[in-house]
Amino acid sequence: MIIRSLFVSLILAVTAISQAESLIPANARVAVIGDSITEQKLYSKYIEAYLLACTGRTDIQVFQFGWSGERASGFAARLKNDLSVFNPTVATTCYGMNDGSYTAYTDAIGAEYEKNMRLVLDGLKEIGVSNIAVGSPGAVDTKFFTRFEPAIYNDNLAHLRDIAKKLAGESNQSFANVHDTMIEAMSKAKPVMGENYDVCGPDGFHPGPNGHLLMAQAFLKALKLDGKIGEITLDLKGQSTASQGHEIITQAPGSITLSSTTWPFCFDADPKASSSNRSILPFTSFNQDLNRLTLVVKGLDKDKAKVTWGSQSQEFTKAQLEAGINLAAEFSQTPFDAAFNDLIGAIGSKQSFETTMIKNMITHFRTLGKEAEGDAEFTNALTVLKKKLMVKHDLYEANVRKRLKAVNHTISVE
Repeated sequence: MIIRSLFVSLILAVTAISQAESLIPANARVAVIGDSITEQKLYSKYIEAYLLACTGRTDIQVFQFGWSGERASGFAARLKNDLSVFNPTVATTCYGMNDGSYTAYTDAIGAEYEKNMRLVLDGLKEIGVSNIAVGSPGAVDTKFFTRFEPAIYNDNLAHLRDIAKKLAGESNQSFANVHDTMIEAMSKAKPVMGENYDVCGPDGFHPGPNGHLLMAQAFLKALKLDGKIGEITLDLKGQSTASQGHEIITQAPGSITLSSTTWPFCFDADPKASSSNRSILPFTSFNQDLNRLTLVVKGLDKDKAKVTWGSQSQEFTKAQLEAGINLAAEFSQTPFDAAFNDLIGAIGSKQSFETTMIKNMITHFRTLGKEAEGDAEFTNALTVLKKKLMVKHDLYEANVRKRLKAVNHTISVE
């Protein structure tokens, strides 16, 4: 009993340290905020899926607040009203694409963006948001953006990036460098994939899944997630072990079966299309930074071995296996794919309801402020409606949560 208590205390201590290092405290409520790129509900889905499935934590909630065409000034105006249904403690912000006005940078554009982003950051602080990943704007595609000269508009966005970084530093918040993450990956991808491979979307500024994975990467890094999904040691001549989130069910010579409540992030199947998030992986460090499910193999007598994980097999050298391979990066098919896709689908349905709820209902409560003054019955009706909408939202939340189950999988080495 004493040993068990010490073990539980140790686990709690490790969890507390992990939470302290990240910007996601216990019972965090994360608001993902931005313009139409956020309202696409792609990087926001990736962030939510990662926080729910890849951290091994069950105490995090996420709500998407994207609004098509919005500038920082628009969110500053609706911030207090719209966020009141969720009461976030953590936020990510992504403005600047529209704030740049689709022209060359001017000091006036920069001053207006800075003024309005200050209003956003001050407003978030006022309502109790303690941790903010202040995002830069993204980028425009060097071929497909036609509203203005791409290089000149990316220069504009780079100026706004610098302002966002300055404001993050002044407010002692984290900075998410979305712009450079996209620019750097695009500069590497197009020479290999061809100029017709869009990184920032076929319209030049609304990315597909490939660009949105880059955006999620920038925000997750800014939230200071350590990226360690787990470590599994398969000892061919002794006792195998697994880190927290991965329980060994059975083991036999050369194989191990686990039950994992901490999942790796899973990708689409197509390695070439911009409509697949997998296609951007060779040109960015997502797996290295955020998606490390490490397998270490001990006791090998041969110089090479075949590793089978789920339905796929790969061959590695003894040196690679003793040093540790990243299963999430090395295997294009994983035992987690079906469960992860199911989770993404449920998150998408929830976030779609969030958009409808905020844009069609909650945001309009602002305009009824004067009508509610001095009218207790009217004020109460608005409060009841807000609560009813959140009850409906809770059903979507529960539908997401029920998909977060342990995944059983087997690794064999021969």
